[in-house]
Amino acid sequence: MRLPPFNPYVAIAIGVISVSSSAVLVKLANLAPASIIANYRLLFAVIIMLPYILVKCKHEFRLIHKKDWILSILAGVFLAFHFIVWFESLNYTSVASSVVLVTLQPIFAFLGTFLFFKERFSPGAILSMLIAIFGSVIIGWGDFQISGMALYGDMLALLGAILITGYFLMGQQVRKRLSLMTYTFVVYGISSITLIMYNLILDHSFVGYPADHWLIFIALAIIPTFFGHTLFNWALKWLSTSTISMAIVFEPIGASFLAFILLGEMITGSQWLGGSIVIFGLFLFILATSRKRKVTLAKKEHL
Repeated sequence: MRLPPFNPYVAIAIGVISVSSSAVLVKLANLAPASIIANYRLLFAVIIMLPYILVKCKHEFRLIHKKDWILSILAGVFLAFHFIVWFESLNYTSVASSVVLVTLQPIFAFLGTFLFFKERFSPGAILSMLIAIFGSVIIGWGDFQISGMALYGDMLALLGAILITGYFLMGQQVRKRLSLMTYTFVVYGISSITLIMYNLILDHSFVGYPADHWLIFIALAIIPTFFGHTLFNWALKWLSTSTISMAIVFEPIGASFLAFILLGEMITGSQWLGGSIVIFGLFLFILATSRKRKVTLAKKEHL
């Protein structure tokens, strides 16, 4: 394999910083409903991608079968509602609590593979899941002591983690048959349409927001999306999935730091304790599941 144009670990570091900005940017756009923020994040991302798709990838649309369209539509709807509930959670709870709880997505994903694909758990995976869940309970209990609304925000963040899991499970088969850019363009487009319909039903205004909000909408489309997730996907060519997953676990740390610097949000004792336990549990979980995959692959090669 040829050498990467630059160090993939540098790309991962930039990616973590970029995705860490998402929650803070949403909080700064506090005059817009969560669904409007989500709408413009995805819509602007689609517009930015459009020239590349038209030049490089338009032939791939002929490869999308009926089943792929159905799965893509479901994935797009899940993604749209993930952004709605996660962005809404930031109106009630802190960036630290919200981002930590959304980061539990790998555990929900593994639970999904257990329910739908009969994936077995190793003892290490079960123990690490329990550790991470215990940490989330500490965060929820601490936030409940602050206010019932903070706990409500935590529940929305957990729901966001479940919905993004649905997005990944629905799209994983389609992703194997399409390039990253084409699949992303299709799903983001479907999500944008879903959010436009949602905002029309709720009679949310699409205009009339301050100039700085429009800059935030564009920043959300560029920074966490292209400098975040796109760099992670690029780095997968040279680094393992488990390495990427472990790097993403640092997102709550970056988001909490940015929230402290830009929003003045302090982290409570329960958030420190619970967040640390969740991150520790996620590290153990990723190690356990990646080790299990390596053993499974080794057995298949031996057979």
